[in-house]
Amino acid sequence: MKRTLSALLALIFLLAPVPPARAEELAVESQACLLMEKATGEVLYAVNEHQQLEPASVTKIMTVLLVMEAIDSGALAYDDLITASAYACSMGGSQIWLKENEQMTVEDMLKAVCVVSANDCSVALAEHLAGSADAFVARMNQRAGELGMNDTNFVNPTGLPAQGHVTSAYDIALMSRELILNHPDVRRFTTIWMDTLRDGASGLNNTNKLIRFYQGATGLKTGSTSSALYCLSATAERDGMELIAVILKAPTSTQRFESAKVLLNYGFAAYGLTEARPPQPIQPVPVKLGEVSAVTPRLAGDSTILAAKEKLSSIEVQVDLEEALAAPVEEGQEIGRMTVTAGGQTLKVIPLVADRGVARLTYWQIFQRCLKMAFMGG
Repeated sequence: MKRTLSALLALIFLLAPVPPARAEELAVESQACLLMEKATGEVLYAVNEHQQLEPASVTKIMTVLLVMEAIDSGALAYDDLITASAYACSMGGSQIWLKENEQMTVEDMLKAVCVVSANDCSVALAEHLAGSADAFVARMNQRAGELGMNDTNFVNPTGLPAQGHVTSAYDIALMSRELILNHPDVRRFTTIWMDTLRDGASGLNNTNKLIRFYQGATGLKTGSTSSALYCLSATAERDGMELIAVILKAPTSTQRFESAKVLLNYGFAAYGLTEARPPQPIQPVPVKLGEVSAVTPRLAGDSTILAAKEKLSSIEVQVDLEEALAAPVEEGQEIGRMTVTAGGQTLKVIPLVADRGVARLTYWQIFQRCLKMAFMGG
């Protein structure tokens, strides 16, 4: 038998300035696009999201991701000095004009990559981390595979034109999400509008114009070449929800930014986040013939719920639990579930699991317990 707890969560959210738009009304001018919510990874809108296209310098999201992972793991430090090689200095395109053997900190090179898309710094970072640009590219493709980026093949760490260097809007959203979700310190660089390097001798102006002109913009990376046209992975946060808008092969720079704004405006207007939880604590579940008498249920998944704003006021949470368990019980054993619905539609089912393992009493322990109960009863 199971016991059921049901609760209606009354949630009120302020609507964004523009009303929710239907997906078919979105005026996005690009070959491919995608809108993803960061916390849940849910795709809110997409066109040609798995089409393999050139990403240009949006490639550098993976380069930055590998650098941030190295920093956060302790393998690399912001104040480590990197010496520029002749090869790194030969990249051309967007750069800060590194000179061979010039030394610069990881922090300054990372800043240059995020703000002005510096190809020379991208390669210098890659060589420092992996020994060579080719070895770093191997790491890039390995990490892409781990993230499920099945449309992607990287050939270089910069995004400069190269045969077979392709990805998709969906894959760019995956690596963008990994970066901003698990390495939030990257915002220190991606939100810079203007800065300097070399003690003020070199000025930096962000290639991502949304950083200055879009409310809540947090990043992330632009890209453009004559063959890739204009690309962008744009991130922005409002009311605790961060969105990722990917634009590939827009005809002009202005159109990529305007199209990203269309996607972001739609997402912020139409969707909201909430934490689904019962209005009162879930009671422990008794354990029969166990060394302890009960276990406490805990959620085995994220309780963050993404839903259309018109459904947020009607979210309902139902908790189903086993009435009792028989020992032994394993830690993490499923003992129930929490179901979140809105308007009759199931939004998420989250398992409830035992917070600890419970061994079964031995016959001797049962005998001792019975004797104790008999003695106390006498």
